[in-house]
Amino acid sequence: MFDLTEVKYVKRITVGTDNPGRMRTPEELDAATALLNKCLTGTPKGCIIGTEKSFAVLQMGEHQVVLQWIVYHVGFPRKPIWLDD
Repeated sequence: MFDLTEVKYVKRITVGTDNPGRMRTPEELDAATALLNKCLTGTPKGCIIGTEKSFAVLQMGEHQVVLQWIVYHVGFPRKPIWLDD
């Protein structure tokens, strides 16, 4: 069991497109997913302590576009050396 009192560093990782002016490429989405997986399996091992699920409905001409994204809050007992901000 993960104790929140041990959390000293929190990393926010956004998976999905959260900016309609700049759509994320599939490579960027894969990189965000890979970072999340590394945070959950690397050393020090992180734990998801919260999530934000959001969406936006946009009207582009006569079409509706739905953007969806989720932000994971991953807590660590200390900041990983391999993690760059």
